[in-house]
Amino acid sequence: MLKRIHVLVSGRVQGVAFRWVTSDVAHQLKVTGWVRNLRDGRVEVIAEGEEDVLVQFIEFLEKGPRYAKVKDIEIEWLNHTGDFESFDIRF
Repeated sequence: MLKRIHVLVSGRVQGVAFRWVTSDVAHQLKVTGWVRNLRDGRVEVIAEGEEDVLVQFIEFLEKGPRYAKVKDIEIEWLNHTGDFESFDIRF
């Protein structure tokens, strides 16, 4: 079933290629949506895809790339909207 997730990731998640690696993983998993840094130091992700694939994507987000140190992750499951055709890094 297609779903959407809204995720907020906190910890050492900026300046460690978190957005770039997240984008690569999203493309590998064929997840659509976007990722961006927030001014408060967190990373925000909106992603859509099959529920089981989003679970795999969340598993990556819980760890992050090599130099990241994820402290906390907030996940909100939402209805799929089909708003996205690709996965982008927003600035």
